[in-house]
Amino acid sequence: MAFPLGVPVIDTMIAFPTKDSSQYDFIRRQLKDSESRAFAFPAEYMFKSVPHDLPTDDPVSVTLGEMDRYNVEKGLIGCRGEAAQVALRTFPDRFVPSATIENPSDVMGSVRGLVADYETHGVKAVGVFPAGTFPQVAINDEKMYPIYAKCVELGIPIFVCAGVPGPRLPFAPQKVELIDQVMYDFPDLVFVTRHGCEPWTELAVKLLLKWPNLYYSTSAFAPKYYPKDIIDFANRRGADKVIYAGYFPMGLTLERIMRDMQDVPFRDEVWPKFLHENARRVLKLDA
Repeated sequence: MAFPLGVPVIDTMIAFPTKDSSQYDFIRRQLKDSESRAFAFPAEYMFKSVPHDLPTDDPVSVTLGEMDRYNVEKGLIGCRGEAAQVALRTFPDRFVPSATIENPSDVMGSVRGLVADYETHGVKAVGVFPAGTFPQVAINDEKMYPIYAKCVELGIPIFVCAGVPGPRLPFAPQKVELIDQVMYDFPDLVFVTRHGCEPWTELAVKLLLKWPNLYYSTSAFAPKYYPKDIIDFANRRGADKVIYAGYFPMGLTLERIMRDMQDVPFRDEVWPKFLHENARRVLKLDA
């Protein structure tokens, strides 16, 4: 049950250091409390050791150095921005491109943008933060349906934040129960939850059992806080459904993640699936 040394890791949520916090402006525009608006990282009240002082002259080398240090073979990153472009061009064997849906209310703009990223960058996935969209668009909103349909058509998974968000935003768009209708309407859609599904992890497990193409990723959680429901599920019936994701450098260091990982009580046979096999299959990295 110990964390296995030498097993490769695929991180399905990783990024690069930035010079400022403007990347979170899309969240700040709908925050109302003064404390959150003053935070460099909008959920900083939850994350006490956000890595603020990382060098930014060569952000790709910083992230790649941390990946090498902790045996992270590949990282799923956004495909936009200078650092991402350098990473994908220079280290295509280490970084896997993903698209981002920023404004689902612009339905056709989102679909066209996804297609453009697929054709230009060969994205292997797409991500969306429903509570962070402005205006908010729920997981099962009809505006999301053309995006889900396009993911099915392109054969790529969608990673969707579910559960109460860290930033002080309304959680209604991310209620875990909303996933059920989406999976019913899109049985071929590969849907991966992000950011924990709390406090509805018991329901998440029921849905993971129910829907073959539904998966759970551990993004934005230090391993000591992985929900017990999810650990038990992985150890019993869900070894093929739980995927590792970190949160570097947004809220956690890889050092913290990997240190905590030593104490996660996964069974021996779960570790390789959790750390890389499930992600490799879902992202079609061997295709």
